[in-house]
Amino acid sequence: MTHISVIGCGNMGGAFIKGLHKAGDHTVTACDVDTDVLDAIAPYCEETTTELSVASEAEVVVLAVKPDLVGAILPDLDLDSDQTLLSIAAGVSTDLLEPETEASVVRLMPNLAAEYGMMAAAVTGDVTDEIREILGAVGEFVEVSESEMDIATAVNGSGPAFVFYLLDAMAKAGVDGGLSRAEARTLAAQTFKGAAETVKQSDKSVEDLIDAVCSPNGTTIEGMDVLWDSDVEAEVGEAVAAAEERSKELARDAEDE
Repeated sequence: MTHISVIGCGNMGGAFIKGLHKAGDHTVTACDVDTDVLDAIAPYCEETTTELSVASEAEVVVLAVKPDLVGAILPDLDLDSDQTLLSIAAGVSTDLLEPETEASVVRLMPNLAAEYGMMAAAVTGDVTDEIREILGAVGEFVEVSESEMDIATAVNGSGPAFVFYLLDAMAKAGVDGGLSRAEARTLAAQTFKGAAETVKQSDKSVEDLIDAVCSPNGTTIEGMDVLWDSDVEAEVGEAVAAAEERSKELARDAEDE
């Protein structure tokens, strides 16, 4: 059972802790300067602390703070070579982290679905079997190069917000058609969930899956004709590109500090 500490227990750090608690295979210490945050997360971990020195005792130290706080925290993390620093700080590269610590460095871009064991994540750096086991406990991940982390940040890190937006648009259309808000939300959410699982499980391309739903002269083909004639695909691409560019900006800012 690996001892993991999470420094920074906000949205992402808190989701990671809750996911690990649900998996039940690790000992978790939560560290934050905000005692109210620690009180809220306490039911999901074995220990809470405001002291970095306590968090530094873990085998794997997860740094889940805002990028501009990394420089202030790292000097106080006295980690050695048999520990792992797992950074979730957006835009802070492994090249910047490695000179600042003796620990093995791994950079992770997860998302909030870690809370439910359904995280999608991109990871780079010194990814050991121990790290793979931890990440596998809270979802699925791909191992990428450092140069691919900005686009991964846009796709899986920012992506949930884009999906929420599209899901809500479908639900609102259902309400406009006469469904209750609860009914439309359930149908839209489960449809997204089922469609995503179908893409993962099927050997077919997305185009073939669309064709499988689109019966000739049926309802789906009418709706797809509207989408195919629209700029939706381009707009989604622009949203991903904007998120990727912001990740690059954060990386440049981190390098300049």
